[in-house]
Amino acid sequence: MKVIHDPVHGTIRISRFEEALIQTPQFQRLRGIEQLAMSHFVYPGANHTRFEHSLGTMQMAGRIADQLGLSRDERALVRVGGLLHDIGHPAFSHAVEAILRRNPLYQPVLQKKTFSSHEDFTQYIIEEILSRDEEVLRRAPDSSKDYFTIFSHIAVGDAFGAPSYLAQIISGDIDADRIDFLMRDSYHTGVSLGLIDVNQILESLVLEGGRVLLGGEDGYSEEMALVAAESILTARAHHYSAIIHNPTTQAARAMLLYALEGSLDKIISKMKKEDKTNKNSVSKIIMDFFLKSTDADIFSFIRTHGGRTEQKLITRLKEGRICPLIMRFNFSRLHPQTRTALAIITQNGHAKKKFEETLARRIQDTCNTPALVDLDLASGLPKTIRVKTNDEEGFFYDNSALANGLIRAISRQISLCIFTQKKKNTPPVEEMLEEIKTLSRQLLGFIREETPIKLEAILLIFQSLNKLFSQEIDSYIFIPKIHNITCIYKISRELATTPQLKHLFDYNYSQEYGFPYSDELYKNIQTLVAMEMLNEDIRTFERKSTWKQRYEYTLTPSGAAYAEEITDHYKKETELVTEYLKQHKHAIKHDLIKIPKERYQI
Repeated sequence: MKVIHDPVHGTIRISRFEEALIQTPQFQRLRGIEQLAMSHFVYPGANHTRFEHSLGTMQMAGRIADQLGLSRDERALVRVGGLLHDIGHPAFSHAVEAILRRNPLYQPVLQKKTFSSHEDFTQYIIEEILSRDEEVLRRAPDSSKDYFTIFSHIAVGDAFGAPSYLAQIISGDIDADRIDFLMRDSYHTGVSLGLIDVNQILESLVLEGGRVLLGGEDGYSEEMALVAAESILTARAHHYSAIIHNPTTQAARAMLLYALEGSLDKIISKMKKEDKTNKNSVSKIIMDFFLKSTDADIFSFIRTHGGRTEQKLITRLKEGRICPLIMRFNFSRLHPQTRTALAIITQNGHAKKKFEETLARRIQDTCNTPALVDLDLASGLPKTIRVKTNDEEGFFYDNSALANGLIRAISRQISLCIFTQKKKNTPPVEEMLEEIKTLSRQLLGFIREETPIKLEAILLIFQSLNKLFSQEIDSYIFIPKIHNITCIYKISRELATTPQLKHLFDYNYSQEYGFPYSDELYKNIQTLVAMEMLNEDIRTFERKSTWKQRYEYTLTPSGAAYAEEITDHYKKETELVTEYLKQHKHAIKHDLIKIPKERYQI
């Protein structure tokens, strides 16, 4: 058994099969892909790569498997899943992966499957390339196609034909991937992300009912389990603010992305002139970014195919002359309705590209110098981690007020940065805010024509509930506060059975928690809470001699104003939602809260 020495985990022992996988060209490529693309401009030590992160994730997956008492075969599966979970990452990681979301026509299609994320490429590499490598097959415990298919799914967090807890270990709310990258990024950047007590986290994990839970043997150990999980969330929040949303890092990422997209555009223009335009040719280039290229190869590609503008950007990157920040807008500087619009835009890659490019052109006209714009919103909220207290299961955020607050804090981490090649003629802040507001609303109309906006559909529910239950008495208005998030789950699920509403309320639900639960719907509700479209209050209640908490929701004044603005677009849908709510109003548990009329308009 070979031994590797890692600065984060110490000694890592690898099996003969794992060694064969590590020695493949596909895995060795990860040595040339930085884990934190472009962060080394701010943190000189952040030159660590996907290679060592993958080894660390494998090691952590094995430790979790040991803690849960998994069999030798299951332990081997999750270790290999952890080892290969990033093998489909493109050069420069998420900075280059964004090209697929921003340019849907560039997405390759293989075997009738559209490749839109690095996870798609990870599965392809494992199932179609590694499964045919002679040395890998010789050392594999099972050389069948099915065996490689199983751990290709585990690697991307999909259980497929294996128990769901195996996928949870690699891609869950508290998983091997997250633990390693938080520890490793902190180590190499020198940024303290708080105490991540790995041993305490591992001690807190239990396997029950085929799922990984947080728990303990007594009240104190249950509390420590929550503290351990909270440390991961705290680290995640700091990771975004200190590393991902550092303006210099955002500038470098934007420079690379603009240079790469510009180079691809030049290739397509050249093909058109030569009457050789072929989607497959562009797709082949994109495939190489994910299957063959390293960070250095991307620079070479831009030097070869880029024009004057692209060459200048790459030269500046190589020389460390990052475009200066002239303006940055975060959560506190944006109106709630504008925040919400930007949150929706970030979920649509094509619209995000149009927003950034259009705003950059308008700033360039004002400042008379080339401009770049980068819009980013934090992701990766914990959604399904369950905790066991007093022999009862519950969601982590229902048992920890700190967790709930951190989820809101992460959801609010929006960063809109504007960069120019020269700092001059900076436009007035108020003028820029108005420009952002106008442009973001224009793009919402574009998105609505392309795809349903589920965030807006949730606001339609609350607007209809307001009109159904609200009362006006003297100078006050009484609006409904909806008991429990499960009420919204139930309403959304039943509205989806109406054909005309399915596109707005089409969520996947799990029944394993005793009620219909949707990860996506939970995330959307939390986004609306974070953007101050909805207000979330905590109410405590007693059950089985234990005090618990639940969350109740009201539509904020900003949420009501936003919902009123979009009514014209959703006239028919609003009628159908209102009709359903009228029929079921006696089943909707709520209180009425009093607000002065001047502060709230229905």
